[in-house]
Amino acid sequence: MTFENIPSLLDEALTARGYTTLTPVQDAVIADEAIGRDLVVSAQTGSGKTVAFGLAMAPQILDGGLVSLAREPAALIIAPTRELALQVSRELMWLYGKAGVRIATCVGGMDASKERRTLNQGAQIVVGTPGRLRDHLERGALDLSALKVAILDEADEMLDMGFREELEEILNATPEGRRTLLFSATMPKPIVSLAKRYQRDALRISTVGEDRGHGDISYQVVTVAPPDIENAVVNLLRLHEAETAILFCATRENVRRLHASLTERGFNVVALSGEHSQSERNHALQALRDRRARVCVATDVAARGIDLPNLSLVVHVELPRDAEGLQHRSGRTGRAGRKGTAVLIVPYQRRKRVESMLRGAKIEADWIKVPTAADIRAKDHERLLETLLTPVDVEDEDRALGARLLETMSAEDIAAALVRVHRAKMPQAEDLLDDGSREHQRDDRRAGFDDSVWFKLNVGRRNNADPKWILPLLCRRGGVTKNDIGAIRIAANETHVGIAAAAVAKFAKAIAQPGHDEDNDVEIVQANGPPREAARENKRMARDGNRPQRAQLGINPRSDGPPRGGNFRGDKPRGGGSGRDGVRPFRKDGPPPSKHGVKHKAKGNRPR
Repeated sequence: MTFENIPSLLDEALTARGYTTLTPVQDAVIADEAIGRDLVVSAQTGSGKTVAFGLAMAPQILDGGLVSLAREPAALIIAPTRELALQVSRELMWLYGKAGVRIATCVGGMDASKERRTLNQGAQIVVGTPGRLRDHLERGALDLSALKVAILDEADEMLDMGFREELEEILNATPEGRRTLLFSATMPKPIVSLAKRYQRDALRISTVGEDRGHGDISYQVVTVAPPDIENAVVNLLRLHEAETAILFCATRENVRRLHASLTERGFNVVALSGEHSQSERNHALQALRDRRARVCVATDVAARGIDLPNLSLVVHVELPRDAEGLQHRSGRTGRAGRKGTAVLIVPYQRRKRVESMLRGAKIEADWIKVPTAADIRAKDHERLLETLLTPVDVEDEDRALGARLLETMSAEDIAAALVRVHRAKMPQAEDLLDDGSREHQRDDRRAGFDDSVWFKLNVGRRNNADPKWILPLLCRRGGVTKNDIGAIRIAANETHVGIAAAAVAKFAKAIAQPGHDEDNDVEIVQANGPPREAARENKRMARDGNRPQRAQLGINPRSDGPPRGGNFRGDKPRGGGSGRDGVRPFRKDGPPPSKHGVKHKAKGNRPR
């Protein structure tokens, strides 16, 4: 197939690569109105941006279809990370391979002296990271005096990473007549400012929403209890059995921990984070490409620029910072027309934040339950049957071995042994603490508490009520264990507690007896109903002018911790004087603090 506005050598490379059509961003950068102009390109991750700027700079690289013999580079591509720079180099090598173009890659963590020798020998295209390129520029190894086109890939990310100074120094060393191409997923104000300073009459190209950068990604969300996160990761990996999967964590420490845990469970897994050297990163990525490893645990350093073949599953073990980070992470899959799945593991308490993030990114996601061990066994059965029932050519030697087995074992025993061998190769699924259902979070119910009875305490948030000392108090006063105590709902002036039905009689009898002296200031009585009903009753009393005064309840409004009279056991802070956040509790024998936090001056003589 012949593509318009593309040199014949690049046309052949695209055809050999299997290209039949170009993506929207690739078409846009080689359109008649874009040829020879500065460009500001906004396109989604996975839309083919690397090939796009490779085609856009072709007129400056191949003058009349021939390669320039000049030793100085004609094109400079700047990328934010080492992985992205290496990926760009690999893409340009096959695109410009038939043309005989020499490409030099300059990234941190590699042998700088070797890079300088490559530059000295001459290269038409230089690809690198900002820090390493500036280093070569300052040492005189990189000569940009004859540069014809400068390309900033993922420009927004480079500015976010603090590379503005390096970028300005590099661009200031280039000729004024060069082309400048900015490729960025978003266009924040810093990008606009950079474009105004270093570009002339730039053409703005935006294919966001036109290309299918995320059209082939299926988003799923699972809600879990925080202790179940790691087990959820294991079960998701086992359910999908992806050829290649990447798991995103927020910190290096969490990458190390999850990598060790998955390795112990039998997964072929590699780690990728900022603490690994460039050599270690290269080995990890090569292991994934060679299928020696199937799972990569990574920080956001791997969220950009990594293009792994057959990557079909992305798991956000820890949530990204924002919608943009979500898209960049997820964009590692669903590339070049392939299908992919992105799964967010969401602790219950982070659900609303994720819903807002998905709305901001305009992503439709399916909220599903975490796969259980039973779900995974059923999926394994399907995969095994599919594998065994697929027609294959059987060698005579294999048939002879099968006949020998039939002589000593029944067909059922042979089939069972085959299943056992197949299952032994797979990591075991994990049992979850809960089923991950949305109802679990919403109702806040535990087994045995469906018909719990509510009791009320005369302390609340204004008395610094805290479950840490309320729970031991209830166990002590009520003669029950913490397993008999359900939800604790702390309101402004009171606290409601659910007691399991089986323990209600015992609890009610115990609280009717006089308690310890330290506990007597806290009254515990059976409530008229759940907290909501109690709240409505309080509002009715307020309307009728019958709201009880705090002083009538014997509650010190400025106390810091449980009511006066109590050295409560448990986690109550000890010591005298200061309360929570360094605020000194109110004392009867002294004046209260002033409205503005200024101490009242005592009457009498000042100390000298």
